Amino acid sequence: MKSVVVTGASTGIGWGCVKVLTSKGFHVFGSVRKTADADRLKSEFGAAFTPLIFDVTDEAAVAKGARQVKDMLKGEPLFGLVNNAGIANPGPLLHLDIASFRQQMEVNVTGQLIVTQAFAPLLGAAPDTRTKSPGRIAMMSSVGGKVASPFLGPYNASKFALEGLSESLRRELMVYGVDVIIIAPGAIATPIWDKADTVDVTRYANTPYAKPLDNVKRYMIEMGRKGLPAEKIGETVHAALTAAKPKTRYIVTPEPLTNWMSNNLPKRFLDNTIAKQLGLSAGSR
Repeated sequence: MKSVVVTGASTGIGWGCVKVLTSKGFHVFGSVRKTADADRLKSEFGAAFTPLIFDVTDEAAVAKGARQVKDMLKGEPLFGLVNNAGIANPGPLLHLDIASFRQQMEVNVTGQLIVTQAFAPLLGAAPDTRTKSPGRIAMMSSVGGKVASPFLGPYNASKFALEGLSESLRRELMVYGVDVIIIAPGAIATPIWDKADTVDVTRYANTPYAKPLDNVKRYMIEMGRKGLPAEKIGETVHAALTAAKPKTRYIVTPEPLTNWMSNNLPKRFLDNTIAKQLGLSAGSR
């Protein structure tokens, strides 16, 4: 049985990846941070799922998880690694806690490299583990990895960075035959959107951002409600890991036209459009 590691497997996209991959005959090692989540997923997916308990920023815990997978593989190569774990810390950049920004980058960028370094040898990316059947790495970016939005600066910065890290990594790992593929979801019906309603914006009440932040919160909640199911990303990840000639980047969004315009229309035009929609134009307070 082919095996795949999926980080951040407890909910949302990670859970969708586990569901799809196990249904297609893969054994999935899924990372979670809580024992309760490990028990829940084990009960849901049975023998096809093995929980790994670690935070992606904890090097020692990640290394322990990699040793656990190595022992269970018994010399067989790992078929795939899905670097999915991530967080979103929103807020206007001028007023954002630097600790919050650091955490965003630590989890969404540094954590991905920690996990990749730990599991890469199992994919065949090491001098002593080269294989004729090297595995693949799927990096979970976002449509926000190419286009940034107001108040999502920390998240966008992390995903822009992840895109660059992934491209460098893909070219470096060619020597081992290990491919790196970016998955870029748009709005997906996951808990990350529900959290928008719980974000406390009262601290920004005396700034020009109070009303625009309320507008963004409503927009994010609306997007989450009409987002694609998490399993849709699971299907895309499966395709990326198994296709004979995979793309380097897969975009999966319920609004492809909006995504196309965001990537192709003049930046100044988009700036002005977004400012008018959210109330960010000069003097709009």
